[in-house]
Amino acid sequence: MCQLLGMNCNTPTDILFSFEGFHRRGGLTDHHADGWGIAFFEGKGVRLFIDDKPSADSPVSALVRQYPIKSQNVIAHIRKATQGVINLANCHPFQREIWGQYWIFAHNGDLKDFHARPGCYYNAVGSTDSEAAFCYIMEALRAKWCTPPDTATLFAEIARLAAELHGHGVFNFMLSNGDWLITHCSTKLHYIVRQAPFPAAHLVDEDVTVDFATVTTPDDRVAVIATVPLTDNEQWTAMQAGEMILFRDGAPLLQHQS
Repeated sequence: MCQLLGMNCNTPTDILFSFEGFHRRGGLTDHHADGWGIAFFEGKGVRLFIDDKPSADSPVSALVRQYPIKSQNVIAHIRKATQGVINLANCHPFQREIWGQYWIFAHNGDLKDFHARPGCYYNAVGSTDSEAAFCYIMEALRAKWCTPPDTATLFAEIARLAAELHGHGVFNFMLSNGDWLITHCSTKLHYIVRQAPFPAAHLVDEDVTVDFATVTTPDDRVAVIATVPLTDNEQWTAMQAGEMILFRDGAPLLQHQS
């Protein structure tokens, strides 16, 4: 299965520490070597970097690690192909526009016997079940509303669609519109909320430690979500199967259990 990484904060923050460990899982400390990608929201805009090479030795990954982009919402993905060939079109995250907003989506899992009908507005470019599921969600939301509903109503509808797609197999995913970040757990996802007093954190995948108290303010709050915990000296929370959480400003805001 693939690896997911997400970050949601109350102030623009760089993800370099988490990404330093995460990118090594793409062919170095793990065997996920079929492409990778990362998306950063900046205001209404998105910086999206993808590559069909392993993230551990990708020149694009090296560029991202040298470029301290600050963002309030980030989604990264390392691919282990289950459906679709290894090429750029099949690399996550995927991006679409709805209601004048960019939405970003990444999936870890495998959906069996899922065959979405061609949409009026959204169709997959590549050949993955992941992109097809994203387009299915977007098509359903656009068909239901011409303008965005309130966050709680939207969250409830995405939870309904997630439960439907979960019925086809493993459906761990992350979704963000730059204001919030939604995570859905089918089999495995963990999260941590870092806030004052900030600890020193040590990476699992590399012998690197950062004292967050030296690079943050007392008002900062950062939620980090990953398939497998990135640090070995912090208490991560394991999400339950069928659980979906909406993070905003670095903290869980809405939760649903199916």
